[in-house]
Amino acid sequence: MGVVLEVEGLKKFYGQFEALKGISFEVKEGEIFGLIGPNGAGKTTTLRIIATLLTMSEGKVKLLGYDLKENPEKFRENISYLPEEAGAYRNLTGLDYLRFMARFYNFSPEKTADFVERAIAIAGLGNRLKDKVGTYSKGMVRKLLLARALMTKPVLAILDEPTSGLDVINSLEVREIIKSYARQGLSVLLSSHNMLEVEYLSDRVALIDQGKILAVGTPQELKQRYDAPNLEVVFRRIVQ
Repeated sequence: MGVVLEVEGLKKFYGQFEALKGISFEVKEGEIFGLIGPNGAGKTTTLRIIATLLTMSEGKVKLLGYDLKENPEKFRENISYLPEEAGAYRNLTGLDYLRFMARFYNFSPEKTADFVERAIAIAGLGNRLKDKVGTYSKGMVRKLLLARALMTKPVLAILDEPTSGLDVINSLEVREIIKSYARQGLSVLLSSHNMLEVEYLSDRVALIDQGKILAVGTPQELKQRYDAPNLEVVFRRIVQ
């Protein structure tokens, strides 16, 4: 598998505070790569830099060989980003929301229609797409937003806490959607503080704390390396 995303020596300062302290990792084609750690570890800052919403202080980030500083537009053409606190327009129906978002990509009407059809299939909301988003449960909204993020078939999907606040059934459905698209070649960079969930979902993970990456590997490699039953125990043993 080829490398889609390369992050090298990434740093981010907020005044005197160093939020990211030179982190490095890569994401391969068709891989689900998880950044996991506690709140405030630097996960969301990393994702926002890659999504071109924050500027880096130091380091290099490349997508398909394009440098973020030199070609931010190439990043925007090839990524989608789903923030943890994303929302949808409550007064639109689910279907109208998807159509509205699809038109932002400025493709032909035929291409836009393809995006919407794909999003309908991903969301799996059936006739509820005719109802206003304001009537949806949190799980339904999250599936609608995930459909919006994946409908263009981006090279890299950046997902921040994709199952945050969802019940068990909705969490399982969202995970299966993500895994299904990864099997089709989509690369996924996701963050979560839920280490057990990411252990199930990710091909490889990076454990991050206080702006530093502590370890990178497959969940199985990390569990064997630290003689631990799960990634939560791996993390505890590293930080101790």
